[in-house]
Amino acid sequence: MLLHIFSDINSFFSHIVSKWLDWKTGRQGTSVNTGTPHTDDGDGSTTTPTSVNYHFTRKCNYKCGFCFHTAKTSFVLPLEEAMKGLKLLKESGMEKINFSGGEPFLHEKGDFLGKLVQYCKVDLQLPSVSIVSNGSMIKENWFKKYGEHLDILAISCDSFDEETNRLIGRTQGRKSHLDNLYKVCDWCHQYKVAFKINSVINTFNVDEDMTEQITHLNPVRWKVFQCLLIYGENAGEDALREAEKFVISPEQFQDFLDRHSSVTCLVPESNQKMRDSYLILDEYMRFLDCREGRKDPSMSILDVGVQQAIRFSGFDEKMFLKRGGKYVWSKADMKLEW
Repeated sequence: MLLHIFSDINSFFSHIVSKWLDWKTGRQGTSVNTGTPHTDDGDGSTTTPTSVNYHFTRKCNYKCGFCFHTAKTSFVLPLEEAMKGLKLLKESGMEKINFSGGEPFLHEKGDFLGKLVQYCKVDLQLPSVSIVSNGSMIKENWFKKYGEHLDILAISCDSFDEETNRLIGRTQGRKSHLDNLYKVCDWCHQYKVAFKINSVINTFNVDEDMTEQITHLNPVRWKVFQCLLIYGENAGEDALREAEKFVISPEQFQDFLDRHSSVTCLVPESNQKMRDSYLILDEYMRFLDCREGRKDPSMSILDVGVQQAIRFSGFDEKMFLKRGGKYVWSKADMKLEW
């Protein structure tokens, strides 16, 4: 009996040590980007993290074939550590935080996300707090509890044909992705959250005309991305997705944009704009440099601070401004009719 108890205790502590090592390895980064910094202009100037995308979880309930931030780990920082990092970013000049994943509402049924949203708006008093979600895990009670603190909620939707969404992998079982989209849109209006739509244009939807549906939903922004390959995420030997069959040419992407030229809220983003102009934090709060077609992580801002880590982010601030990365992003300034 004693041997059995000892064995259970030993297994428990081995599990804890294993989890700690996984966290430590990720935080310290055995393959972090320690080469020449990309954001140092040579004049001693520093980069301000005005807008940051924090992918605090990689886990997702969908299996989109072109996903470029896949479930390579199941790690999520403890809430206090995540808040500490967000405070460091605010002190370095962050004005907008965007929470993403994976599926951010999946972790702790959205309560973890809600606490971060509330912290950023109430404690840090950020002008803009936003979320990107597939919409499938959102409940109305979340809006009742946290909605007042959220400026923008973006729902990813690549097609207004359910079968196309299923072919892409943007679905769970036989549930309707579009039903969730319209339901969340209604909740956003009810609880005064600016509604946004993100679409990835690929071989399965490139010929679709979404003008009527987008006009009806009337999002504040319709972000239209060209399908992007990222080595180690959706391309290459170690990738969890094989996105090559989803890739379209620049000419095909432009044809899609031309077909939707009457949609005033459309914001196009080619591969070039996407790759260089985002400040992306992974689940360990490391900046990810995507300029070489893969994600090279910096050291964690929790270990070396924001300014040291951001020098290895590959961030192109000029492209960020050129693509319209800075816009009216606080719902208090949008003058929306609720």
